[in-house]
Amino acid sequence: MWAKLKPYFKGFPAQERIAQLMVTHGFRVKDGRVSAGDVGLTDSAIARAVGVDRRVVTATLETIDKTPLLRDFFARLWPVCHLGNVAPMMGWGAIEILPTNASKPGILAGTSAIIAEAGIPVRQVIVDDPEVFEDPRAMLITEKPVPERLLPRIRNLDGVRGVVLR
Repeated sequence: MWAKLKPYFKGFPAQERIAQLMVTHGFRVKDGRVSAGDVGLTDSAIARAVGVDRRVVTATLETIDKTPLLRDFFARLWPVCHLGNVAPMMGWGAIEILPTNASKPGILAGTSAIIAEAGIPVRQVIVDDPEVFEDPRAMLITEKPVPERLLPRIRNLDGVRGVVLR
């Protein structure tokens, strides 16, 4: 995905960083403005997050607006509510899967199958895109904590280098 977007920012590394931030957080562009869902974000706030002048954000939005692929792509992004950090507070389980290769098929299927065999419903799955995140992971939020006895089976799945219970 990023390989398709990056060429449009060639020669403009600060704009590329702005675009990466927007992709990472699911910020979309609508009518020349950046928003998280339906909540508008200021150019200044985005610039501060990346450590650039707000005019770089304006220039990035102009680049996005004049390029049909970028305009369509960024118009469809949406932030996601990630329940991983609140799972313990709610009495849910959270299990983080560290892959050897996040593009390897079957890691998520194998993990969910083991959890399903234990009769535990999965409430949410968040998987980092390997093109967006340097160290991608998968997080499964379950209706109740995952028993530690399942961890060795999950660790032994092909493509899994580690498992963390939250």
